[in-house]
Amino acid sequence: MPTGVALHDAPERLFEAAERVLRRDGPNALTSRSVTAEAGVSKGVLHRHFTDFDDFLATLVLVRVNGVHKLAASLEDQAGKGTVVENLTDALMDLFGPLAVAIVGLVISRDGLRTRLREAGVARLPLLEDGVAMIGRYLATECNLGRVEVDADVDTIAPTLIGAAHLLFAQAEGGQPPRSEIERVVRTVVGHVLVERR
Repeated sequence: MPTGVALHDAPERLFEAAERVLRRDGPNALTSRSVTAEAGVSKGVLHRHFTDFDDFLATLVLVRVNGVHKLAASLEDQAGKGTVVENLTDALMDLFGPLAVAIVGLVISRDGLRTRLREAGVARLPLLEDGVAMIGRYLATECNLGRVEVDADVDTIAPTLIGAAHLLFAQAEGGQPPRSEIERVVRTVVGHVLVERR
């Protein structure tokens, strides 16, 4: 890239490059050099926008967490519509994928990144804990609507669903298990508390 050319979309370009490296090569391959090479920019571009590489990674994770918040609002809008099993299956399929699983691995593997995220007030295991909160709120809403038993143990069901789905996505060839597998897990975990029987 020629010197002196401004990149107005540099952060977004760097995030997209980091996501490609993560999906393709995993968390251990993510370095400032691999990201800038993938983005086709000099290392100085990254350091003009972020104080250091952990700052860049923390911002990347925060962007992804904001996506989960939008997904949570969308799931809450589905309460009372369709079936609980379909809604939860759709949400888990949207929440997880090769990138989300790789980001969880990245957070677990980098102490500096976890420190930055804690300083920003982010959950210790972002995406996973945000997913638990999303499922918990949705199930509580369905309890209020009478489609899930009022005494359902939402605080146990939500992390159980997130943990089981995370394992299926992490182990899946290409990072995407068949929808039928996710639906089977959802039905197994929530079936006993459903008031709806369709």
